[in-house]
Amino acid sequence: MSTELLARLSAVVGPEHVLHGAEAAPHCTDWRGRYHGDALAVALPANTDEVAAVLRACAEAAVAVVPQGGNTSLCGGAVPVANGASQLVLNLSRMNRIRSLDPANYTMVVEAGCTLEGACAAADGADRLFPLGLSAIAHHCEIGGNLSTNAGGIGVLRYGTARNLVLGLEVVLPDGRVWDGLRSLRKDNTGYDLKQLFIGAEGTLGIITAAVLKLFPRPQATANACIAVRDSAAAVALLAHLRARCGDTISAFELISRSSLDLVFRHIPGMREPFSTRFEWIVLTRLADVLPLPLDRALTDALQEFGPGVIEYTVTADSAAAEAWWKLRKNISEAQKREGISVKHDVSVPVSRVAEFITRAGDALQAAFPGVRIVAFGHLGDGNIHYNASMPDADRNRDFIGVHEHEVNHLVYDVATALGGSISAEHGLGQLKRDEIRRYKSPLELELMRAIKGVIDPRGLMNPGKVL
Repeated sequence: MSTELLARLSAVVGPEHVLHGAEAAPHCTDWRGRYHGDALAVALPANTDEVAAVLRACAEAAVAVVPQGGNTSLCGGAVPVANGASQLVLNLSRMNRIRSLDPANYTMVVEAGCTLEGACAAADGADRLFPLGLSAIAHHCEIGGNLSTNAGGIGVLRYGTARNLVLGLEVVLPDGRVWDGLRSLRKDNTGYDLKQLFIGAEGTLGIITAAVLKLFPRPQATANACIAVRDSAAAVALLAHLRARCGDTISAFELISRSSLDLVFRHIPGMREPFSTRFEWIVLTRLADVLPLPLDRALTDALQEFGPGVIEYTVTADSAAAEAWWKLRKNISEAQKREGISVKHDVSVPVSRVAEFITRAGDALQAAFPGVRIVAFGHLGDGNIHYNASMPDADRNRDFIGVHEHEVNHLVYDVATALGGSISAEHGLGQLKRDEIRRYKSPLELELMRAIKGVIDPRGLMNPGKVL
């Protein structure tokens, strides 16, 4: 059967676009190198018709399909599960066209394999903005994956997650039928909003092949600030204050701990302290507006009004000068990767409870594992904190992660859940949190999710072993 299927796939996408062996291997290992699976082959279709033909062939052969874009998932969502030789990786990277761009409607239609960087550049060329803020991996990640994981990033505070940036989708269903929902309407009140089923589903219901994306006016003025704050509680209060004073001009508000900065300085060349004093917590914020206003003055005034929670700050209207600050934030994940493995968490809580989460989770981990190092940073503006635990000593760290990873997860997730939060804010579930979610979602929620999966993918052929 596999020989027959591979011959059929070669006829559809071309033999040079069906990869085996060593050529397929990079597509079977995830971005972090944590998950490794086996696949019958990797197919790279060039258009929606080819995707549909591949899915029809796989459905007839009862072969599961793993959708893949840039393979930047941090939860093992875009690679085959182990011991899954009957899985086909369907990589959409060849489908990278900008199909259309309508500046007057503030929309563009892009294929799933278009990189985020490419989509942003196309919008910029039309004097528009596509605001999905994943600059550290924008060159690698692709729109299909961004939508399938409901990606977030630094712009969520103002523009929302990927889910909020989509008007329509084109999706190939598990049996090869194509749903053309590429509508560029702001209002369409004609029943269930089907596109939302596929956004954030991590390819478990079908394959997104194209999307209508919302565009926005391109900012003409910006101001950035690097701010040393007394603690995370002061950062939360500062955000509320700045929103009251500066409104929707705030387009980013990021919190960075001292432990995060120390790793960046240790592993990333050319980075330097933003202040002469080593502060425990800093905040990076950006204001942007389509009007050419002096935002640096407005931001400075707002900071001066705040009070003692701010220790020191620098404001600039020069984006190039501010980039040195933002590089500190963008390089935290890379610095952690070079430092070694850690128990990573991508949690969200109500913005007002971020400081409480950081304190309570830290106290719980220190009580259970004295000396544990917490690297906390992320999108305070939308309540999403990346909260990673490890031991500073490499030998102790291996034992710590090997023995206690699940215990650490439960301590952190229990605190987030108790505060009304989520165990996955923007990375999705993938393989990493597939089993954990059963502990934190209600039985009814899981029942409804399984029911939807059963209707659309009754044979369980779409991205098996992920999410559910």
